[in-house]
Amino acid sequence: MKNKVGAKISQMSKKKKIISIIAIIVVIFIVVKLVPKNNATVDDTSLYSYATADRMDITESLTGSGTLQPADQYTVATLIAGDIVSDSFEKGDIVKKDQVLYQMDSSDAQSTIEEAELSATSVQRNYDKALKSLDDLNVKTKVTGTVMSIDVKKGDTVSSGQKVATIRDDSEMTIKLSFPADEAASFHVGQAAVVTLYGSFETINGTVSEISGASYAVDGNMIVRDVKITVKNPGAITESQIATAEVGSSGSTSSGKFEFKENREVLAEVGGDVVSIPVKEGQRVSAGTTLVVLHSDDLTDNVQSAADSVRSSQKAIEKQYNNLKDYSIKSPIDGTVITKDYKAGDTIESGTKLCIIYDLSYLKITMNVDELDIGKVSVGQSVKIKADALPDQEFTGKITSVNLAGTTNNNVTTYPVEVQIDDFGDLLPGMNVSTEIIANEVHNVIGVPVSAVSRGNQVLVYTGNKSDDPSVPEGYEYTTVEIGVSNTDYIEIKSGLNEGDQIAYIMQSNYDDSMNYGDGVYYASAG
Repeated sequence: MKNKVGAKISQMSKKKKIISIIAIIVVIFIVVKLVPKNNATVDDTSLYSYATADRMDITESLTGSGTLQPADQYTVATLIAGDIVSDSFEKGDIVKKDQVLYQMDSSDAQSTIEEAELSATSVQRNYDKALKSLDDLNVKTKVTGTVMSIDVKKGDTVSSGQKVATIRDDSEMTIKLSFPADEAASFHVGQAAVVTLYGSFETINGTVSEISGASYAVDGNMIVRDVKITVKNPGAITESQIATAEVGSSGSTSSGKFEFKENREVLAEVGGDVVSIPVKEGQRVSAGTTLVVLHSDDLTDNVQSAADSVRSSQKAIEKQYNNLKDYSIKSPIDGTVITKDYKAGDTIESGTKLCIIYDLSYLKITMNVDELDIGKVSVGQSVKIKADALPDQEFTGKITSVNLAGTTNNNVTTYPVEVQIDDFGDLLPGMNVSTEIIANEVHNVIGVPVSAVSRGNQVLVYTGNKSDDPSVPEGYEYTTVEIGVSNTDYIEIKSGLNEGDQIAYIMQSNYDDSMNYGDGVYYASAG
């Protein structure tokens, strides 16, 4: 009896073991069925949401944030050290470009300029002398006449003061005769005179050209004065010709010999080597004609050196005057004074920052746009702007520049885009703002939630047909669509769906983009 009971107990234990094993197998089967695997299916369709393909407006925008800046800003600093003698503004004042803000003590600078100008004057005199010496290498006649002799030849070396030529003017002759002093006192220059030639007794008309102011006694104790008379040379009068003359009713007390009007030696004023002789003996020349051309390396070098000194002195003066401008510190822009750190009476060092000026004609902000989106941005686009400090207000700006010099960080390149805000109301420089650029906009198009479009541009649409895929809702099938503009919520369907079509989708916010739900389809954003 005892053995039978034991056998029954043993059989029951075996049955319990078999039941336990079967139960474990069932649990494992259920778990395997429920846990997603590659190429496995999901029976639970309660994960899906449902929507209708409707007509709508879709706006694609790019968002960003940043800090507002003034249109322009400038920190005014001094280039010189010294005392501020005056200031003409206060913090908060509106100032104009080039308005004098501070005047520095410039007395030392004025003295430096005066010294530089005196030095420049001396240098200029030296240069003028050097130029004259250079010009004197062209030996010129100072009178009109005939070249009687050339006393040098090409290749000669001439010293300063050396005779190089003789010029004679025999078109007019002069004769100096004595007249009674009391009668000569009544003569005047230009008065007519009659000259009588000795030997032929021919008479020639002339004029009084000079009357001596001194009287002297001659034989017989007669007091006389010398009078010079000039006559036109008819061609036959020479220096050996003797003559007398009458002026009015007064006759000369003696005879005299004629002299040429000009019989002048031409002397070199500087030394040099003869390089050319532009005239010939017997040639008639006018005053100022070059007779001999000299060359001197020393004089040429002196002129160049003097010219260099003049340029150097002029630059020194210009520099001093430019430095003088630094003593009047001006506003570089039209704007508003934000800070004023120094005032009249203060002593400052070179480089000291004196004040800050903002140009508040408009405000601006720089957005950094991702390389994938930069092609959607262009100058002139409108930008919506909101500030944390003004939550109930919205402002509008415009893109004024798109900088193509990108910056790369962590293998992502962004491009600076500047936005200008003309009507900025209560906005202030330094405020933090958020921005939104309308990159694209479509109206009255068929749209569906972004989550409804999976990779490969697939959408689950209701067809009423029975699907072999138990993971999708009853009557729904995947169809391929052409997509367009999208934002974070909706995406445009250009083709593949009709208005009113029922669609099913799994909200992507609850799932990782790389999750596979057993149907071979990876659900991800189509935007």
